[in-house]
Amino acid sequence: MDTNPSHTSSDPPYTPLPDNPSPARIRRPFNGFAAILASLIFLLSLVALIINQSQESLPEQNQNRSPSTPRPTESFSKPEPRGVAQGVSPKSNPSFFSDKVSYNWTNAMFSWQRTAYHFQPEKNWMNDPDGPLFHKGWYHLFYQYNPDSAVWGNITWGHAVSTDLIHWLYLPFAMVPDHWYDINGVWTGSATLLPDGQIMMLYTGSTNESVQVQNLAYPANLSDPLLIDWVKYPNNPVITPPNGTETDEFRDPTTAWMGPDGTWRITIGSRHNKSVGISLVYQTSNFTTYELLEGVLHAVPGTGMWECVDFYPVAINGSTGLDTSAHGAGIKHVLKASLDDTKRDHYAIGVYDPVTDKWTPDNPKEDVGIGLQVDYGRYYASKTFYDQNTQRRILWGWINETDTETDDLDKGWASVQTIPRKVLYDNKTGTNILQWPVEEIESLRLRSTAFTEIVVGPGSVVPLDIGQATQLDIFAEFEIEIISETKHEKYGCSGGAVDRSALGPFGLLVVADQTLSELTPIFFRPVNTTEGIVETYFCADETRSSKASDVYKQVYGSTVPVFTDEKFQMRVLVDHSIVESFAQGGRRVITSRIYPTKAIYGDARLFLFNNATGVNVKATLKIWELNSAFIHPFLFDQN
Repeated sequence: MDTNPSHTSSDPPYTPLPDNPSPARIRRPFNGFAAILASLIFLLSLVALIINQSQESLPEQNQNRSPSTPRPTESFSKPEPRGVAQGVSPKSNPSFFSDKVSYNWTNAMFSWQRTAYHFQPEKNWMNDPDGPLFHKGWYHLFYQYNPDSAVWGNITWGHAVSTDLIHWLYLPFAMVPDHWYDINGVWTGSATLLPDGQIMMLYTGSTNESVQVQNLAYPANLSDPLLIDWVKYPNNPVITPPNGTETDEFRDPTTAWMGPDGTWRITIGSRHNKSVGISLVYQTSNFTTYELLEGVLHAVPGTGMWECVDFYPVAINGSTGLDTSAHGAGIKHVLKASLDDTKRDHYAIGVYDPVTDKWTPDNPKEDVGIGLQVDYGRYYASKTFYDQNTQRRILWGWINETDTETDDLDKGWASVQTIPRKVLYDNKTGTNILQWPVEEIESLRLRSTAFTEIVVGPGSVVPLDIGQATQLDIFAEFEIEIISETKHEKYGCSGGAVDRSALGPFGLLVVADQTLSELTPIFFRPVNTTEGIVETYFCADETRSSKASDVYKQVYGSTVPVFTDEKFQMRVLVDHSIVESFAQGGRRVITSRIYPTKAIYGDARLFLFNNATGVNVKATLKIWELNSAFIHPFLFDQN
């Protein structure tokens, strides 16, 4: 279907983009006697609650709560986030919203939030992706999982398989915390496929004394395409924290790569003197004994603890991925670290010396932790693997929650994985990687709608009649026509979509309701700089994505290179409460986790908008409705 509406400043009055979110409901104090009486009742209730909770185990989620039941308010206190005391990054919301009234969520709202084609378990908590690999026709994804609850704890390795990276089947747990060296958690790890077909899985275990050690596991039966059973090496751990390393800051071994001397290397994240992020290098010939090499692969002061380190080669000129052991002419290496202090995934591109086992960034001003991010949104603990089946480097990442733990327990699950992304070197900029959804996502496409050269005037919002707007694959291309004089401006993403400047913002309003009381703008903002050049920002604004006050909402984004021979281009995947946005072929990516209350089911809409003051915007789009992936357990009773 091809449509061609337009909306310029000469058209009838437009629906303005709301300039502020709905006011949050804040607790108001009582006066006089009522306040004294309420305080006494509250104190007595609090004492009773503490006594009661001291006799109970971790709360289970309530899946049968009536939609009309009022939500309990969150605690007034702000305890240490879950996971920190155990030696990992925070696994609970950054704020408990003690000054806000908890939103009265319904089961229908919770049900809508669950994604249709992103990977997530049937229930309970999930975090980091682990050890992805391809074996005998099946892609394998392992992941950090709590089988008992929708909050972090009792970390076990979940396991799922797929033939196409989209339609996943749940399998039994791969590994559980059942030995002294991992009794407090089977934490993040990586797989290495050896030339003879063996699979070595290195992972971090938290010991009975909460020391972080590295352990080895391998399949019990390599002829099994599903790799159901795993064996832990009898003499685990294979690596313990070296002298001078904090025992709770030493984790997440990478996939191994072969050095020029014929032995393997891995790198493990840690920190030095509390503030210097480092990546240690170990050498092994058999995966059971290791030697710590002198120095570090790389270190960056001021970046703190590095976890979930990833290290892999990319071809300077090429359309395929490289095996992790590749090195030589025409190859750069990507070093990525998940920063425990900021909860961001940072990377840099540089040169690896396989003789000295040192890596040097191409641009020290954009080193790991102080420059580029893998994803500028709600995203962490990413991990790549080399898909030898299709010669691709494929990236996974964890989308964590920004609601409260009480909400997660009520809905019965927490966290989602991103759509797997193909990773390449951007040889046009020479400074960044490109990330793009794997082509298998196209198998979900249903009907499509095209819009050609829609003209959107300053301050305009244009509805796009596409029907169902909660499962979408959107390609959008924008051109601007300057209609008034512009001057240099100091704008970025932080002001959101309501912050008007001469050349922007303009883009899409996704998961919006008809009245625009809830909306999530994905937009470009070109800015004239003092140097006389145009700098472009790519942003996602969550601040009006939900009327719920107990949800953490912010504006994400960064600058993105746009060349003079390029139009402004974005691809947006919408999957209910997840929005993944890709700018300029994947030079920048932003993942959003949103919690709408109105823009759900049939009330979700899609709009174009132009909130600039000095340009007309011409937009061309192609939009596909996407099917569900119907992720479900593997049926063992069928061949």
